[in-house]
Amino acid sequence: MSSIRFFIILFLVGCSQPVKKEREIPQDWSKDHSVSYHKEVNEREQLSISLYLEQHQALKKNIRTTESGLRYAIVQSNSKGVLGRPGKTASLILSVGLLDGTQCYATDSDVYDEIPIDRNDKESGLNEALKLMRTGERARLILPNHLAHGLVGDLANIPPLAILVLDVALIDVQ
Repeated sequence: MSSIRFFIILFLVGCSQPVKKEREIPQDWSKDHSVSYHKEVNEREQLSISLYLEQHQALKKNIRTTESGLRYAIVQSNSKGVLGRPGKTASLILSVGLLDGTQCYATDSDVYDEIPIDRNDKESGLNEALKLMRTGERARLILPNHLAHGLVGDLANIPPLAILVLDVALIDVQ
């Protein structure tokens, strides 16, 4: 009889549902940790860009940096060209790659990309650069991840936290 009671108790205990614990937030993750992580990512990014520029001395001589962190060099200028402006549509040839030379995307040479400046889903660094360029100009842009695709990349060809190198030829602004 006592063995039957034992099996009944064992059965009842075994079939009971476990007590659900509330989801615990790791105690070591804090606002300070987030800031520290962001600083570390930024420092690595700046170092990577510096190393890239050391390997491309001709580009380094002409590079300019905006307040947002966009680095750009006009490699073919046209002082008589029309400046890009918000609300206008830019026709351009575009090549998007990574610092290591991997090409992610490129415009077909016979078809231009049509991009409404500041009203598109392109990289914010590209939109910023188009407002600094004139028609007929070519530029090389270096976009830190916060001006490109950020933390997650584009979920296709651009990896998370990627620094992008864009070659842009501004053909027309309408």
